[in-house]
Amino acid sequence: MSEADAATSVNVAEKLGFKNGDLIQEFGYDDDVDFDLRDDVEDLTGSELLDEDDHDVVDAAILWWRADDGDLVDTLVEPLTTLSEGGAIWVLTPKSGRPGYVSPADIQDAAPTAGLHVTTSAGVSKDWSATRLVTRKNK
Repeated sequence: MSEADAATSVNVAEKLGFKNGDLIQEFGYDDDVDFDLRDDVEDLTGSELLDEDDHDVVDAAILWWRADDGDLVDTLVEPLTTLSEGGAIWVLTPKSGRPGYVSPADIQDAAPTAGLHVTTSAGVSKDWSATRLVTRKNK
């Protein structure tokens, strides 16, 4: 990886709102995830991504999600048990035309049922898009 590519990748991790010292929990890990993005998140935060079995309170969660992964609402509820107040869940889905593509409408439909709402979306790599979900504020 060139220095320019590395800088771009770290900028993506920063664009996701991660910073040094953050604890990030990862769900849906498989052999198709973007390993460069994972490495960049770990480099930026200074710690390894926690797996689905960890019970530490985390600053954010990454959920790798594909069309055939099951019920999105059920899966979105899992990270909520360890997510700190004000934390975000980033749903990473394959981009259009890639195997496992998930329509943004599917995420928009599932989020409210899980008590979340969509705030932003971004392309994070050649093959993956990210959608940021946060808990609803009760005011």
